Parts: sequence; structure tokens; C-alpha cells
Amino acid sequence: MINILLADDHAIVRRGLRQIFAGTPDMVVTAEAGNTDELMAELHQKSFDIIVLDITMPGQSGLDILPLLKISFPGLPILILSMHPEEEFAVESIRKGASGYVTKESAPEELLSAVRKVVEGHKYVSSSLAEKLAGKLEYEPEKPMHEYLSKREFQVMTFIAEGKTPSEIATALNLSVKTISTYRANILKKMKFRSNADLTRYAVQNKIL
Repeated sequence: MINILLADDHAIVRRGLRQIFAGTPDMVVTAEAGNTDELMAELHQKSFDIIVLDITMPGQSGLDILPLLKISFPGLPILILSMHPEEEFAVESIRKGASGYVTKESAPEELLSAVRKVVEGHKYVSSSLAEKLAGKLEYEPEKPMHEYLSKREFQVMTFIAEGKTPSEIATALNLSVKTISTYRANILKKMKFRSNADLTRYAVQNKIL
């Protein structure tokens, strides 16, 4: 049996949620809280399998109290149930420690599925939000190789591409020839080039010279 602590400041909402959970054989609401003080009091008195938490609560909001809950009760999953759209708060909620996010407009079946999933140790967001998040992870071209160089390495690379000798570069930068050779080796390694000619060709193609 999944023991649920239900935290929402609206008694009517809590009553409706109780009825939803009561219709399942594997869930029961064993305590309720109308604000964050009552929530913390219940947590210090009893053990629960999950907190179903509203974001908009008197006193501290659900978002504000999430970090404290994760520190004080690290193994306890928290499912956010909110009137706010996922796009506004779902990602922030999960970053702050929530295991999932469901809107109050969702079907009861989705809420029950979310509860079971987070109790099993998984994260839960709707399929539509998951698709949007995946879209943000699509391939983006890598930045130019020279942007991975340090400021000094970029200076040395530019001098090499201009055809200056190690001695000339060392004099211009007030460094030793040995140090310039070390920079050159690091630049070639980072940019996966074999010779000064490769550096010159790259500099021309990327309009560095």
C-alpha cells in the first residue's frame, strides 16, 4: 500500500484527490496538510511513501520548501500537483528535488500513474513536456576549434599562422622559445592538427588572419 501525504491549501481539492486515491487498491491518503507548517509537522510524526505537494501554499510555497524537504527526508519522493502549466514550473521543480510534476487539469489516471512511477524511484513528466525537453537536446554544431584555446594559445596560434618563427613569437610575447614550443604542441593537440601549415589553412578559412 502506498501511503500518501497530501499537501494542498484547498480543502475541496484535497477531498477530490482523496476520492481519486480511494478508488485504487494500492493507495491511501494517510495524512493531509493545508500549509507548509502542517506538512512538516506530519512528516516528523509519521512515515510516508510519497508527498503529493501543491506549489501554491500559504507561508512557504511548495517550490521554496522543496530543498529543505530533500535535505531532511532525502529518500522521500515528492510529486508536484499544480494548477500552473508544466512549461512554467516543471523543470524548476525537478531541479529543486521533485520527482515529478502533474497539472491539476490532468486526468486522474495520469496522476495515479505518476504516483506509482515516482514511488518506484523514477522521474515523471507528461509525454508532451518530455518531447519538448528532448527537442532542446537536439544536435547543435560544435563551436569553432580555436574557441577551445586559451587567450595565450590563440595569440601563439595567430603568430604561427602569420608565419612567424618561434624566436619572433617569443620576443613579441616576452616568453622563452621553449615556452612557445610548448604552446605550439598544446595548440596542435587541441585542434588535432599536425603542422603549422594546418594552422595557417585553418586561420585563413575561419578569417582569423
